[in-house]
Amino acid sequence: MSRTPLGVLDLVPISSGSSASQALRNSIDLAQQTERFGYARYWFAEHHLNPGVAGTSPAVVLALTAAATTSIRLGSGAVLLGHRTPLATVEEFGLLDAAFPGRFDLGLGRSGGGRTPGSAVPVREPALVGGAAVRDGYTPNGLRIPPRFDFAPLLKSPRFALHKALLQQPNAETPDYVDQVGDILALLAGTYVDGNGQQAHVVPGEGADLQLWILGSSGGASAEVAGGNGLRFATNYHVSPATVLEAAEGYRAAFRASEVLSAPHVGVSADVVVAETEAQARELASGYGAWVRSIRTAEGAIQFPTPQEARAVPWTEADRALVADRVETQFVGTAAQVADQLEILRDAVAADELIVTTITHDHADRVASYRLLAEEWARRA
Repeated sequence: MSRTPLGVLDLVPISSGSSASQALRNSIDLAQQTERFGYARYWFAEHHLNPGVAGTSPAVVLALTAAATTSIRLGSGAVLLGHRTPLATVEEFGLLDAAFPGRFDLGLGRSGGGRTPGSAVPVREPALVGGAAVRDGYTPNGLRIPPRFDFAPLLKSPRFALHKALLQQPNAETPDYVDQVGDILALLAGTYVDGNGQQAHVVPGEGADLQLWILGSSGGASAEVAGGNGLRFATNYHVSPATVLEAAEGYRAAFRASEVLSAPHVGVSADVVVAETEAQARELASGYGAWVRSIRTAEGAIQFPTPQEARAVPWTEADRALVADRVETQFVGTAAQVADQLEILRDAVAADELIVTTITHDHADRVASYRLLAEEWARRA
């Protein structure tokens, strides 16, 4: 494939009229297919209490997928440390590595605890990348950088509080994210010692052949801990396109060489839909806006609608504004059109890897989207 690897991010989406069981089978099949297409990685996200998303436990889905594939790297995009302990995380991925050695990426995320995402990041207008200013909402090479979305109302919603209440033990407090990542690194390396001088050795887990990634959407704590520890960093254009540049900048500014990396390594995600024609791709992507709206109203991701169901959804101007940044930064079209957009994204962020996520109602269309993109990407190698 192209010298810029393509990876997959999968939420295990449930289509309208389908079930979690079928979604899981579809995801395992997609992992097998993308392995054949030449994708470098296959990551599972972690989400909870969503009617239309079945990816609640990356480690469980990874075990099932590893048994059904042979060579593609598998990983979490990401394990959310807001309601987990470093020990439980290392034990789970230690078990995975013991069963399928050398195949796993441990991607760590911060949702659900610690500082609010982006709270430590000053608003900079225009954003800068490589010294080049974003003007009128575009980078010099043409990447769309929309206005910032205000996540504060979503984070203050009763549903968000319900998530935390059900995921955490009563009266539990999430430790500082930097400390959690440090503990994970120490447990994996076998160097963990507590304040009383007690050592902890995790079996299996210590010495596991895992590739660590930090996932983040801003130039704050996640970017800082990734850079400060010399780890790989993935930022999400598909969730927070307004802050993708500052996230990459923050990581590079904080980077210190480690035994793992001598230079920064950045992955960036994008939401894409590819079909034989642009019109067909836009038809397949027509349910995306309603799906994003359900997330941003704190309803929880709905089952992904058919194009016919999507056309029947009533919209207000407020609804359209709510999802505008996501809809206008989804890459939809032919394989050549989407590959062009991915190259623009890669170059604007100076990314080393691209991670694509695709949701369509019909599984066959989703598989075809990944196949068409892989074929086009290989032609550009």
